[in-house]
Amino acid sequence: MTVLIDNRTQEELSLELEKAIEKVITESLIYEDFDRECEISVSIVDNEEIQQINHQFRGIDKPTDVLSFPQLSFTEGECADVNEKDEIILGDIIISLERAKEQAQEYGHSLKREIAFLTAHSMLHLMGYDHMEQEEEEEMFTKQKEILLQAGFPREVK
Repeated sequence: MTVLIDNRTQEELSLELEKAIEKVITESLIYEDFDRECEISVSIVDNEEIQQINHQFRGIDKPTDVLSFPQLSFTEGECADVNEKDEIILGDIIISLERAKEQAQEYGHSLKREIAFLTAHSMLHLMGYDHMEQEEEEEMFTKQKEILLQAGFPREVK
């Protein structure tokens, strides 16, 4: 597995946050029984950049916390069935560091836990999951929670 992390903000990204991202990506793949060699790109950006990307690709002219750009099209739960032997590029994850900080404060947990949550959420999108319907949202929420527990990032309560 190759994880490419590109910090495009003016702030230094701690090694602890980078390791959290890599851990959650690994646990997400294990959770979905995805054992193929793959590449995931993670970009850490500011609100201005994520707003531009959100507007360009989704037509929504405001910042968001995370965007996912899958390179392959999977049906929920079927990403492990890929027959490729070479390394697969799963896709790109774009996280707003500013928004992650805001949400960590809002939800009363650490920045590391928020980055872990956003990474798990985005990984599920890369593997074919969505939350357009209530049932899909509940399934995704359950999977995120289980992945985060496996990775050592339970919901923090203050």
